[in-house]
Amino acid sequence: MDVQRLRVLRELADRGSVTAVAAALSFTPSAISQQLRALAEEVGMALTEPAGRGVRLTEAGRALAAEAEGVLAAVARADAVVDRLRTVPRGRVRMALFPSGARMMLAGLLTRLRAVPDVDLQCRDVDLTPADVLALSGDFDVVVGHRDEAMRSPYADERLVVPLLREPLDVALPPGHPLARHRRLRLEQLADQPWISVEVGWPVDDVLRTIALRTGTSPRVVQRINDFSVTEELVAAGHGIALLPRYSTDDRGGRRLHRRTLAGVRAGRLVEAALRPSVAERPAVQTVLDALTAEAAAVVARG
Repeated sequence: MDVQRLRVLRELADRGSVTAVAAALSFTPSAISQQLRALAEEVGMALTEPAGRGVRLTEAGRALAAEAEGVLAAVARADAVVDRLRTVPRGRVRMALFPSGARMMLAGLLTRLRAVPDVDLQCRDVDLTPADVLALSGDFDVVVGHRDEAMRSPYADERLVVPLLREPLDVALPPGHPLARHRRLRLEQLADQPWISVEVGWPVDDVLRTIALRTGTSPRVVQRINDFSVTEELVAAGHGIALLPRYSTDDRGGRRLHRRTLAGVRAGRLVEAALRPSVAERPAVQTVLDALTAEAAAVVARG
C-alpha cells in the first residue's frame, strides 16, 4: 500500500472531513478524494461512505486507519536511522504551547536549543483546552497542554504523552488583603470572596469547580479572563482573588500580589507534551523533547 495514501486515511480519521485533510496536507479536496479512491482499490473494499454532504470511514476504513499510524511510525524510524548517521539532529519542529506555558518555559527552551543550530524550532502560543490537543497535534509536531490533575486525559489513548511538570495553583490576593496575614487559607475563608477565573472548560476553572464539588461551596465568579497576565493586573488592583499557577505568575516578590496555598486541598495542573508516535521517531523532535523536559525540571527547581 502507498504510504502517502495511508497518511491521507489517517488524517481523515483524525480530522473528519476531506476539506480539512486537504487544508492540512496542502492538496485540493479532489486530489484527496482521488487518493482515498486509489487506496480503496488497492485493498479491494470500500474505506469511506457518504455522510450528509461529506464522507465518513467505513468499518474497514477505521480499522486500516488505526493500523496506519504504526506503518507511518515504521517509516519515521527508517528516516531516523538515516538521520542518526549524520553528526547532529536537523530539521524543523513545529510546536504549539498554551500561553502561560510559553511564558514559563519558551525562552529557556530556545536558549537550550542554541546548542543544536540545525534544529529549527518554530513555536506558536495557542489558547487551548485539553479537548483541543488531539486536533492540534495533527497540525503541530509537539503540543504542550495543561489539564486539571483530577481529570482523565482525553488524548492519552491516541497520542504519545510526555509528562513535564505539576504546577501547583495558589490563591492570589491583592496587596493589603485581610487574608494575606495567613500563610495557608481554608476554603471556608474564601467562600464569600469575588473570584476571577477563566472560561468554563479551561483547566484552572476545572480545578475551581473540582474544589467546589469536594467542599460543597459555590465560588462567586465576577470575571472570566483567560490571559493570566490580565488576571494578575486585576488581582493587584483589588478587583478579586484568583487561582494562579505558581511557576508562571509574576508576583514581584510579593510586592504586586500575595500568593497563599490552600489548606487541605491539592490544587494543581499537569503540564505535558503530546505528539503522534510517528513524529516522536524523528531525532530533531526527540532533541526538542529532551530540551523541553530539562527546562521543565529547571522551572520546578527554581520555583
